[in-house]
Amino acid sequence: MMKNTQLLDCTLRDGAYLVDKKFGDNVIHGIVDGLVKAGIDCIEIGFLQDEGYGEGKTVYRNNEDAKKFIPKDKNGCLFTVLTDYGKFSMENLEECDPESIDAIRECFKKDERFAAVEACKKIKEKGYKLFVQPVDILGYTDEELIELIKMINEIEPYSFSIVDTFGSMYQEDLHRVFEIINHNLNPSCKIGFHSHNNMQLSNALSQEFVRMTVGIRDVVIDGTISGMGRGAGNTPIELIAQYLNTRWHYDYDMDVILDLIDNYMDNIRTKCTWGYTTPYFIAGCYGTHVDNIQYLTNKSSIRSKDIRAILDELGEFPRKRFNKDLIEQIYLKYLQSSDNAIDQNMDRLKSELFNRDILVIAPGHSTVKEKEKIQEYINNVNPIVISVGFVPNEFKVDYIYTSNVRRYNTLKEQESYKNNKKIISSNVKKISEDEQEYIIDYAKIAQQHGELIDNSAIMLLRLLDIIGVKSISIAGFDGYEYSPNNYATEDLELSNVCENPNEINTTIAKMFLDYLLTKQNDIPVEFLTSSRFNQVLEFINNKIKDKKLY
Repeated sequence: MMKNTQLLDCTLRDGAYLVDKKFGDNVIHGIVDGLVKAGIDCIEIGFLQDEGYGEGKTVYRNNEDAKKFIPKDKNGCLFTVLTDYGKFSMENLEECDPESIDAIRECFKKDERFAAVEACKKIKEKGYKLFVQPVDILGYTDEELIELIKMINEIEPYSFSIVDTFGSMYQEDLHRVFEIINHNLNPSCKIGFHSHNNMQLSNALSQEFVRMTVGIRDVVIDGTISGMGRGAGNTPIELIAQYLNTRWHYDYDMDVILDLIDNYMDNIRTKCTWGYTTPYFIAGCYGTHVDNIQYLTNKSSIRSKDIRAILDELGEFPRKRFNKDLIEQIYLKYLQSSDNAIDQNMDRLKSELFNRDILVIAPGHSTVKEKEKIQEYINNVNPIVISVGFVPNEFKVDYIYTSNVRRYNTLKEQESYKNNKKIISSNVKKISEDEQEYIIDYAKIAQQHGELIDNSAIMLLRLLDIIGVKSISIAGFDGYEYSPNNYATEDLELSNVCENPNEINTTIAKMFLDYLLTKQNDIPVEFLTSSRFNQVLEFINNKIKDKKLY
């Protein structure tokens, strides 16, 4: 039986977003050589762009840049690059060089389609095979899609792709879009399929695409090694290759593909992550840009159902793009409360904490290592003790503060939590259920500018600043290290904090600095236990002393 399906591996392009497009020369060469040996039909080695190129990056300015990663013997493999419309000046495009790039995939958003058609013409004129890659095919009406196909038919491209940008497709969507394209596209043009795995359907849809096109149309299916790609990732090339081998008698070398996974992907996964998660499932449901999901999931103050509500508020078309200022505005608006009872909670809390010495106990491991020092301070000063997101085993606390939804959901079932006074930010809970709960307006204690917004301990410090306490001593605000012992108790440990602790420490240091620079009241702050962030406090205190000298 005639084989009508080609596989295109785009690991070095779609996967490049996760590593700042910098795989390193050795990895690029290794992946290319392996894919060629495995018999993959098309290999996309990266981007053709005016900017962003550099050593070890899969970004090229011209044929000469790309040539160093293309073997002399291509073994029948077609080598491609992708251009995002507007990121490469077509006047700089050279004639096709048989020893370099064979094909160019022109990628464009719907509102760019008319101008992008002109770029497609230039690609064909220069002798390259042309792949047409319209972003978010489900965002086109039937009439718009047919109109685009008619323009593309005049250019006679090599392939026209069904691009499921947001991983939103079901089987019925794939069949509908394919029928429209197949009916209207030149018979000589292949139809491509590029899927994302937000719904855990990439592999299944790719298999269905093979079945539905046999004997009807030549097709190209995109995949990446181990499904590497932003967010939920892509169709794993190894899965679709194995399917074609097993069910349709293709002969991709699976041993070579598995060697690529062993040799490169395990190491790459130490630097970045991808794959199905609930937030990326929501991205597929709502057809939203992956950066919107990444932005929201970085907030400890948010639940999956909150993400749904925020995306719904964002609107159908704005959520297809990432506009940080807009989503930040919607996020804060969503979490803001206008409940009079919450204002009363603030007044009630202020009456209890105003002008008092406060000990903030964060859940760092120093609360265990330096427990005698903490207890001695409590005995000598008699402060009001507020813990952050946990109930200490070693100390009696007066209040437990939480703005982290996940921490709250584990805390609320504990008897020791139920019997304490609770300060809860309104993103976690908007209505108070008993007199021991003080619900505080989240928007009033969140950072109101920049990207750093909601570390629980720092939000508590902002609350204490608003209240006007006498002094603040901090324990357990340690920072993170490559260790399974970052927290006071084992059940608090999180796997992600020890993957890249330096990055997290830098982020928290910026948050703490912002708090110190923007606090309203001149409240003395000190670290009672060891902390990586004490140097930030010392820096600010020295600056204040220097100013007083003049």
